[in-house]
Amino acid sequence: MERSYRHQYPIAPHFLCYNMPMDLKKALTLLVAEFEKHDISYALIGGFAIGALGVPRSTIDLDFLVPSDALHKIDAIMLAMGYKKAFTSENASQYVSPSAELGEVDFLHAFRPISIKMLAEAEPVQVFGKEVKVNVLKAEDIIGLKLQAINNNPARLGKDALDIEELMKARKLDWEILKTYFELFGLEERFRQLRNKYAGK
Repeated sequence: MERSYRHQYPIAPHFLCYNMPMDLKKALTLLVAEFEKHDISYALIGGFAIGALGVPRSTIDLDFLVPSDALHKIDAIMLAMGYKKAFTSENASQYVSPSAELGEVDFLHAFRPISIKMLAEAEPVQVFGKEVKVNVLKAEDIIGLKLQAINNNPARLGKDALDIEELMKARKLDWEILKTYFELFGLEERFRQLRNKYAGK
């Protein structure tokens, strides 16, 4: 799995300091239209994706999983839309717009088989009162990324563990898929606890 990137970014540059919230609907609509126009596979991850899957969740930005071989296309799209590249590495990149309504957009790069498979299995979900249709990573795969984020940065445990349990409460899940993710990070006992708690819900 690609390394979680949230804790890798440098201190936010001055153009991140907005007085107004990001217009998630506008930014998402524009971005998805560009991705589809240029035949770029994508899937929402992060807080917005969790909300799209039925778990009430506030978020201030957009997070995508994208194929690493499409990064040159994505960079051209983001720069053409006026975004500035704030950070980039093998695993992730971050763009920030000087316009508050277009806000911050983060990309996790899929280049290993497991994340490429996640991307291929993303599912369309209607959001904003069914006005916009977007691809969202499956709940099981979002949980997998959350486990990876905790493994890479234990300080994320409280927030990400809560997201994991909320998804388990809200969604009918494939527990065999989840088992492979928990085993990947040596969390077999925690998996058993959560399965006993939520599998029958």
